[in-house]
Amino acid sequence: MASSMEKLHSHPSSNPEQIGSISIFELIPIEVIKWTESLPWDQRRYVLSLCYLMCSVSLDKQAEFLDNYTADCLVLKMLRDQAPQELVRKSFKKFHIDQELSNTVLRNYIKQYYIHSAQDLRVQSKFDLEYLEVVLRLINSAEERSSLFNYILGSEIIKMLFQMSWLEHERLYRLQKNQEDFIKNYIKPIQHAHRINGIVVPKHENLFFAKRDFFIKKPNIKGKKLIELVMSTFTTDKIKTLGFLIIRNLDFLTFDYDYIFDPEPECIFFC
Repeated sequence: MASSMEKLHSHPSSNPEQIGSISIFELIPIEVIKWTESLPWDQRRYVLSLCYLMCSVSLDKQAEFLDNYTADCLVLKMLRDQAPQELVRKSFKKFHIDQELSNTVLRNYIKQYYIHSAQDLRVQSKFDLEYLEVVLRLINSAEERSSLFNYILGSEIIKMLFQMSWLEHERLYRLQKNQEDFIKNYIKPIQHAHRINGIVVPKHENLFFAKRDFFIKKPNIKGKKLIELVMSTFTTDKIKTLGFLIIRNLDFLTFDYDYIFDPEPECIFFC
């Protein structure tokens, strides 16, 4: 079944212009056709009802259903993927991230990934079919599950950045080899989100002591609000790419915990 599903993912069905010229039976793996034909009529009705519901509900409702229906299976598969787990744990240790890859954490991240993917697809005006394909790829592909581990690591890094003061942002960016890219890709979007959400409110920015006050203030963001900020500020691809770059090279993000989080303020140069 997995090989047929993988074949389905590369099928021209993902191109909406070609869908109309292809028979629906050409899009369905032969194993699925044989299975549905073997069902008695009363059970076929259940399949048809499920298809109808999945096509008619919103992407958020699809995510809720798919989380309940597939999360346990995905968690078991991810727990068996020892290599990416170990790489993520190693990164957590370097960045002082207190997070365990437990069943509950993995399940929550699977649901977050579904919802975040749905939001991205909605913004890009793509078809619901592509979102359902995301689910199938996660179930059937170890490579896709590795991407989900990249997403988990990237999300935890972004959450850490959201909870840092602007002074700590400055200290962190000073350590990076490519400071301009780091500021553009991560610091500026996060500080913009801080501003527009009233988390950090720069008042009288040209006055030194007023500037010092908001600059050293640590944002108080936790739980659902923090996750919403991460998902609204960065796309899934941006977060996965960050996680991938760190897993591939742990020194991609230079990090000195004692220097960055030193409680003693210093002269302010960055704004």
